[in-house]
Amino acid sequence: MKDITSVLVIKLSAIGDVIHALPVSYAIKETYPTAKLTWVVEPPAYDILKDNPYIDNIIIFEKKKFKSFKGFLKNYGPFNKILRGDKYDASLDLQGLFKSAAIAWSAKAPIRLGTCNMREMSNKVSKPVIGPHAEGHIVERYLDVARELGCKVEKVVFPMNISERDAQAAIGAMEQAGAHMENPYVVLAVGANWPNKRWPTRFYARLSDWLYNLKIIPVIIGGGAMDGQLAADIESMAEIPPINLVGKTSLKQLAYVIQNAQAVVGGDTGPVHLAAGLGTKTVMVMGPTDANRNGPYGQLENAIEARRPCKYCWKRACPKGLECLSVIHPEAVEEKLKKLL
Repeated sequence: MKDITSVLVIKLSAIGDVIHALPVSYAIKETYPTAKLTWVVEPPAYDILKDNPYIDNIIIFEKKKFKSFKGFLKNYGPFNKILRGDKYDASLDLQGLFKSAAIAWSAKAPIRLGTCNMREMSNKVSKPVIGPHAEGHIVERYLDVARELGCKVEKVVFPMNISERDAQAAIGAMEQAGAHMENPYVVLAVGANWPNKRWPTRFYARLSDWLYNLKIIPVIIGGGAMDGQLAADIESMAEIPPINLVGKTSLKQLAYVIQNAQAVVGGDTGPVHLAAGLGTKTVMVMGPTDANRNGPYGQLENAIEARRPCKYCWKRACPKGLECLSVIHPEAVEEKLKKLL
């Protein structure tokens, strides 16, 4: 592979997926330390990349502005001008969809690589990389693309720069919610975009009470109206309401809370993947997706999969009307936590 001086990474969303792709930034700079790395991302995941020491430039792609024909005509030119502000030696399409393929095509890099499972004709723009981990964890599938570019990947690093301001804000949010961060606590990531990925609130309530009995503080995290409702349900069912941080932190502040926790429990969702990336002990309850691909990276032994014949269905909601993760009882999570705490 010739010397690489400029690389474009396209990984737009969702938060968990962008977290999974973070090691690619380190891998590129590990091999090509002087290369300029530009990353295209959608607004919700921007904060994950901000202040990453291995990313030189971030371009925000606001998908909603391109949804109408009028919006496309208005915004394509300015976006393309920003994108073409650099000449890239290579582009890595880690999204593998039509929208990311359009960005890769517009960037005009002579080397265009993508993941092993590209969709929506994106494989016509970028070469799919069928690497040694094509059937393995998604983190390694992304790194296979970096390996194809010549990256050595001697170690896997999830860069996450948390400022002192964010750390102090996180400490303040915890104190305002009724807990001191120096006391042992376990984070409960109760939400998920897919209903099928959510563990029942009644089980979180039982787990919360169990943690309090161990003199460990349960802390609920999340954001948005749905997570707020889930937290309220848990508070109403628990003997002692857990600490509720839903909607009270930014993503970087949340990262600091997670980083200092004894453990994190939740489904296949962004904050839980963030916990694994930060090296926090992580217990993940899973059903529609499998641990081999999406489990907590580096600690797959802490994944608990639903014992159902229909697991790995990859359905947002159960077509059979089942509560997917209800077959994973709190005792199973408690057994995992006993070994970690």
